[in-house]
Amino acid sequence: MNKKFPYGGMAVIEGVMMRGPAKTSIAVRKSDGSIQLDEQPNSDWSKRWPFLKWPFIRGSFVMIESLAVGMKMLNYSANMALDEDEEELSFWEILITMVVAFGLAILLFMVLPTAIVHYLQDYLRGPWAQNLVEGFIRIVFFFVYVLSIGRMPDITRVFMYHGAEHKTIFAYEAGQALTVENVKQHSTLHPRCGTSFLLIVMIISIVVFALLGEGTLWYRVWSRLAVLPVVAGLGYEFLKMSGKYYGQGWLNFIIAPGLWMQRLTTREPDENQIEVAIAALQRLLDEDCQNMPEPQAGSAAG
Repeated sequence: MNKKFPYGGMAVIEGVMMRGPAKTSIAVRKSDGSIQLDEQPNSDWSKRWPFLKWPFIRGSFVMIESLAVGMKMLNYSANMALDEDEEELSFWEILITMVVAFGLAILLFMVLPTAIVHYLQDYLRGPWAQNLVEGFIRIVFFFVYVLSIGRMPDITRVFMYHGAEHKTIFAYEAGQALTVENVKQHSTLHPRCGTSFLLIVMIISIVVFALLGEGTLWYRVWSRLAVLPVVAGLGYEFLKMSGKYYGQGWLNFIIAPGLWMQRLTTREPDENQIEVAIAALQRLLDEDCQNMPEPQAGSAAG
């Protein structure tokens, strides 16, 4: 087994997903207190098309695949966590929910900040000033959004599982046995977290969007959507670098804002939630991954 593989995952409904070099596992705490485990092979897209592993291109691929896998695992975990007498959610119900959520995210974090700055352009001279303000508004919206949903009991539990996922990966990376006591010692803040990735993308977008110049509101919106793959690619490379060199003083200063943001999306987990995260990762570690190639997707720590 390759000890250097950057295992990662995400929190799901009453559980944790973990992604390894060949398979993805999921562990969910059922209503009767038991832990249900499952796994599935990873996609082979990057094997079929090697260019998907190229730097700056792989970031967009990771983002798209992570959305697809995340949607599938959220659907699966939601049904796994249900009581036996509860009706399972259909694929279409989950799909419609995800599409609506994605559309609202585009509206809130892309269209609305862009529109606000567009109508303030008489007071903000030049694309650099406008995009600096636009980026600030986008980050504030994200901060308020996460802070708001974090008050919901169900989301709070997801954030606790998010913390359990990070702690478990930290324990693995430290070479410790995956026990509840060992995992509890670690931080809930991980440099390869998806929350950090989102913040990095929002910061990088300030520079990239400024290069697009000015124009109509329609031009501003579609041009930003068009270059999102470029922004995602740059953000992913920075995230990989931060994970590789985490602990070095100069880098800690740069990644600090992302770690601060994770204080909103993670909570200290209880022992039962840590057990679930351990079960998900241990399922992968029990597999013989010695000769598996390291994929580019799924290397974020949630």
